[in-house]
Amino acid sequence: MKQLINVFDFSQPINYKNEILAGLAVSMTMIPESLSFAILAGLSPLTGLYAAFLMGLVTAILGGRPGMVSGGAGATVVVLIALAASYGTEYLFAAVVLAGLLQLLVGVLKLGKYIRLIPSSVMYGFLNGLAIIIFMSQIVQFKITTNGVENWLEGSALYLMIGLTLLTITIVILLPKVTKVIPSSLAAIIVVFALVYFFNIDTKKVIDIASVGGSLPTFHIPNIPFTFETLKIIFPYSIVMAGVGLIESLLTLNMVDEITNTRGHSNREATAQGIANITNGFFGGMGGCAMVAQSLVNIGAGGRTRLSALVGACSILLIILVAGPVIEQIPMAALVGVMMMVAIGTFEWASFKIINKMPRHDIFVIILVASITVILHNLALAVLIGVIVSALVFAWESAKRIRARKYIDKNGIKHYEIYGPLFFGSTTIFLEKFDIENDPDQIIIDFKESRITDMSAIETINKLTEKYAKANKQVHLKHLSLSCRRLIKNAQGVVDISILDTDYKQYNS
Repeated sequence: MKQLINVFDFSQPINYKNEILAGLAVSMTMIPESLSFAILAGLSPLTGLYAAFLMGLVTAILGGRPGMVSGGAGATVVVLIALAASYGTEYLFAAVVLAGLLQLLVGVLKLGKYIRLIPSSVMYGFLNGLAIIIFMSQIVQFKITTNGVENWLEGSALYLMIGLTLLTITIVILLPKVTKVIPSSLAAIIVVFALVYFFNIDTKKVIDIASVGGSLPTFHIPNIPFTFETLKIIFPYSIVMAGVGLIESLLTLNMVDEITNTRGHSNREATAQGIANITNGFFGGMGGCAMVAQSLVNIGAGGRTRLSALVGACSILLIILVAGPVIEQIPMAALVGVMMMVAIGTFEWASFKIINKMPRHDIFVIILVASITVILHNLALAVLIGVIVSALVFAWESAKRIRARKYIDKNGIKHYEIYGPLFFGSTTIFLEKFDIENDPDQIIIDFKESRITDMSAIETINKLTEKYAKANKQVHLKHLSLSCRRLIKNAQGVVDISILDTDYKQYNS
């Protein structure tokens, strides 16, 4: 019983009304996205809804971030479209299982903490790019496919779609100023649904995308040959899906942390994502990850505990089993309006306010990450490139900070007091500080305010001592930390460096 309490966080006060209504709002916004991406991948619409239910259920119970919502996200499904087209859905399900196993391994090995290495500029770019993707994906709903040809809606159909979408947006914006008894997104969907239903307005509905009704998901082992050749086929897709899913999930976790001023558990979330995707693969779901838009809907509607995500998942199952005919009649304009407001809320408008205060390289990273996200729809690649560029900029800036204070003591020994880290990026500037030709016979390089951090630094020091040796001069190192001494000790036989004060205690750390 105690474990059950811990799982559902019932030790914290729960506003049941807000949690339940938030969960219902989440389920309403998750349905069209799950259906759309399932159809895009050439899968049955139910495959998308099963993913929404299974991901939501497992992560609501086991996840590391109460209030965060997971489902059949397009970011992960897009990765598998080529696999499904070439080898069929059974291979897709197997790839989802393998991706889940990889994510589970990340959680068990506690590697989720490395998400902290992602800089704020990358986060800004990721969220801004994702907001643009969410917004642009709604524009597709203003088109209609006739005889396999996609065209824009025209005439009254277009005006109705625009009008109902604007009505939805207006309700979402204005209702919170009047009352917060009911989530504005859910209220907007209900009002537009009632308006279309009672006035018999002919407009695009969920049924125009696909049928929603179905049965409970059943256990099914992917029907594929269990051979090394199969593994070679699905592994590349699985590792990309696992990476994309974890990056989006852990970035979403960080985002919700900032909004709620609380802290989630990245390793626990990685484990939950893995278990959820394994479950998906064995129960006919297309897999997924945390969903930024739906998480924002949930948080905005007052969802703060696991209950809201659980209600959202169970609502989707209920819709699959019994409420399909009703959901099929929801106007797409209502869902489009809600998702557009989510996109607007996702965009980091604050980045414009502080853009004149940011370093130029941070502005470049924000634009770069957002552009890659929008153009390629590859969130993992966008974040990876952003982190690499940020790391290179950091290395360059750190390299420029290395300095040397020089003086000759009463014994005629010249001292070089080094400030700043010595690593591969700063070795060239470091060498420029020395005057081998004019220096005296004895040189002391003092690392009290510096650190030797890598093999490039050790090789540089070795080259420097060799140059002094050719000039019949000797170099000694002073105030090395224990970690620096370990590096040099490991390099013995490769380098020949003289170290003073080997028993220096203050810097043995």
